[in-house]
Amino acid sequence: MKMSLIEIKSATITEKGQIAIPKQARTNGFKEGSKIVIMAFQDHIELRPLKQLNQKIFTAIASEKTLAKDWSTREEDEVWKNL
Repeated sequence: MKMSLIEIKSATITEKGQIAIPKQARTNGFKEGSKIVIMAFQDHIELRPLKQLNQKIFTAIASEKTLAKDWSTREEDEVWKNL
């Protein structure tokens, strides 16, 4: 399900890389003290409440490129070639 854009605001990134989420943009999942997930893509960053993170998103995050670091080894290739 695609969500509708509610509002566009700007923020300034501090020297430490910090930003403030404008009050109007903070909804139920973005309250003081709540944990968030920061998803960095090549062309954008998404902030999501941690409680929204589920198994489906873990699968999406674990891309082939990420998994290849651990799975593209001679040992792994040797094991898989006989299956």
